[in-house]
Amino acid sequence: MDYAIRPLTAADEPILWETLYQGLQTTKGEAAPSRDIVRRPEFARYVEGWGRAGDTGFVAYDAKQKDELLGAVWLRIPIAHASEAESTPELAFVVKPDHRRHGIGAALLTQLVKTTPEQSMISIRASANNPAVRLYERFGFKIVRQDSESVTMRREA
Repeated sequence: MDYAIRPLTAADEPILWETLYQGLQTTKGEAAPSRDIVRRPEFARYVEGWGRAGDTGFVAYDAKQKDELLGAVWLRIPIAHASEAESTPELAFVVKPDHRRHGIGAALLTQLVKTTPEQSMISIRASANNPAVRLYERFGFKIVRQDSESVTMRREA
């Protein structure tokens, strides 16, 4: 599949809400959650008010059908720490279920890492059974906390 990657803009907040929803569907065959789930605070914080200072990321879409979203990756400093110079940006990363394991995620992460060399530390929280954990490890992320439901990973450049 041919795909293209472009930087996210402030106008892309609707794309991020959809991408976030797609990311919550991690297991094929599992019933899709209600779309309202993305408005819960633990998820909404990754998207709400997108485009503030420090927000950066990329979106992948089908090169032939430009309106077909494939995935996105983005960094955001948690709002509670937005004024702190040493806060750790959180990574959000989603590839739509039907397009996983085709190199799109690796391409998105590569683009983000190459364009944000000033980020010496990036944090991500993922489901413990998420197969993307192995991909994150390939990019230098290490598990710093783990419980039965999730892992917290950190990458130090």
